[in-house]
Amino acid sequence: MSLRFARPLAASALVASPRRLLAALILLLLPSAVLADGPFEPLTIASRNGRHTFQVEVMRDDAGRAQGLMFRRSMAPDRGMLFDFERTEPVAMWMKNTYLPLDMLFIRADGTVARIAADTEPLSTRTITSGEPVLGVLELNAGTAARLGLHPGDKVEHPLFRGR
Repeated sequence: MSLRFARPLAASALVASPRRLLAALILLLLPSAVLADGPFEPLTIASRNGRHTFQVEVMRDDAGRAQGLMFRRSMAPDRGMLFDFERTEPVAMWMKNTYLPLDMLFIRADGTVARIAADTEPLSTRTITSGEPVLGVLELNAGTAARLGLHPGDKVEHPLFRGR
């Protein structure tokens, strides 16, 4: 997300009034509010190597999906972000304004992992495609999929994939 002003500030706008100071303070604090993480939901990946549990933020609307993990500088090892696309279709992701290298797990409607894009390039505008119709994408810290031995066909357990 970026903040844009509709027009440049006039010289008279630089005079500090209590209202302007409050507005400036709000604008300064806004990025930290936008970048705050949470709330989290439990998610488990059942793989050949066992069950791996994460706490994930779920992006369920266009604004959340557009923001994703942009501008974040860190993410705990047991955290992730799940993108709910609301319908099964081919999707493409990118890493614009995303500082963290990520593993992206493209997930079918039944919860099986269709594809893993490992160690994606931070700040890149190169598209990363699902390769087939998917319902969701799970973003984890880069290297997580290799460390845990995750593979296509593994099962993601989360309410998003129930009853499909």
